[in-house]
This record gives sequence, structure tokens and C-alpha cells, in this order.
Amino acid sequence: MKLEALFEAAKMAHKKAYSPYSNFKVGAAILDDQDQVHIGCNVENAAYPIGCCAEQSAVSQMIVNGGTKIKDILVIGKKGQACPPCGACRQIIFEHGSKETKVHLETSAGKFVSKNIGDLLPDAFDHSHLDK
Repeated sequence: MKLEALFEAAKMAHKKAYSPYSNFKVGAAILDDQDQVHIGCNVENAAYPIGCCAEQSAVSQMIVNGGTKIKDILVIGKKGQACPPCGACRQIIFEHGSKETKVHLETSAGKFVSKNIGDLLPDAFDHSHLDK
């Protein structure tokens, strides 16, 4: 799937974001291992800063729809400024992807920077750290 299609899906999610407290809308679109697209947006509430990030929302939608692994995720926030995932979202992306999962961030006018989640979250905690 082309990055442009993920970008269009993320833009649609971005428009739906509920951010009356921060006014910082975020949209995310995931391409899963079955080539299905799943979207999510950030959702704030009055107990700010408790809420749900766009990446978490998109991962939840992927799981509900039967997806199992993230191949690519595209995140958009403020126009013209890359919006990298927070630490919690990096962990969630890593958990539901692989070290090679691509994270694409819009930098300006349809231009993107792409990094592997393994580079954004080096030495990640994973299932191998848990007692069996």
C-alpha cells in the first residue's frame, strides 16, 4: 500500500479527534499484516491528561477487526510538524509489530520521515523479559 493511502486514512481520523483541552489533534492509520487499514484518533476527557492516544486507538481497532501485526503506522498531528509517538505508544506499537515496523511521520505538505520502531524504542521491554 502506498504511503499516500495511509496518509488519507490518517487525515480522516485526525479530523475526528476529540481534543477540547489541548487542541492538539492526532490521527493514526495502521497497515496490518493482512493489508487492512485501521484508523484511530486521540480522545481527551475532563480528567485531563487522561485520555487515549491515536496510536492506541488504531491498535485497538486493528485487534477488534482481527489484525495481528502492524506493518506500517502513519501518525499526523500539527500541520508541518512531525508528531512522534509518546513512550507508551512506542511500547504498544512494538508489542503489536516488530523491530522493523515502519513509523511514518508527516513533516510538511505530504512529506514524511520514516523510522523503524526498533530505532524509536531501543532495548524495548517485551515478552521475553517476563517469567514463564
